[in-house]
Amino acid sequence: MPSITGSKIVIIGGSSGIGLGVAKRSLEEGARVVIASSNPTRVSNAVNSLKESFPTGDVTGYPCDLSNDDIEKRLEDLFTKIGEVDHIVFTAGDGLAVKSVPELDIDYIRKAGQVRFVAPLLVAKVGSRFLKKTHASSFILTGGAVSQRPMPNWSVVASYAAGLNGMVQGLALDLKPIRVNLVVPGAVDTDLWGPNREELVKQAAGHTALGKVGVPEEVAEAYIYFMKDTNATASTINSNGGSLIV
Repeated sequence: MPSITGSKIVIIGGSSGIGLGVAKRSLEEGARVVIASSNPTRVSNAVNSLKESFPTGDVTGYPCDLSNDDIEKRLEDLFTKIGEVDHIVFTAGDGLAVKSVPELDIDYIRKAGQVRFVAPLLVAKVGSRFLKKTHASSFILTGGAVSQRPMPNWSVVASYAAGLNGMVQGLALDLKPIRVNLVVPGAVDTDLWGPNREELVKQAAGHTALGKVGVPEEVAEAYIYFMKDTNATASTINSNGGSLIV
């Protein structure tokens, strides 16, 4: 498969978790990396950490908050600073909207989809203008295994996660020859688990065939593959430890 050495890769949500894992693997492959995330301090810390690990690597970062109504302007500003790119990886997320149906209201439902559903569409709109118009370029989104295996009180999250499957299919047609693909992780040990992380990760591991959850470096391989395989579009890779079969 083609090398991504020298490619310019934008990772939205790249300051932590899976996105940071993708940044590390991309730098190992010799790519130029730009990370973007909502928190300026976390962006700065992530860039400094990556530079320490990859002293000769090309890595920069910009803050970009996707939770506000002016999201499109913020994305326009971001990509104008970055310029032409080869790949866009979207791993951004926020607090998971886990509530029972009686607790739901329209504002809560709308807010739950801002970062995980609305933002990828607007990244497609704005970012595609900066992606090289070739089958070697790609836009890679991130879903969740809850789209395939529902859990109590996760109806809102599951709805948006499932919607990404249709989004990727449609965008693959609308943005061609740029390739559009989806990575669907199961439970992955990141700081999104919050203060009870250790206990929650242990519980999640008990619901997998392998008795473990993923780590960002493992899941990151799926994104690298999608960047390299210039024949893959409208495709999905699952990495869930067999959580769908137990």
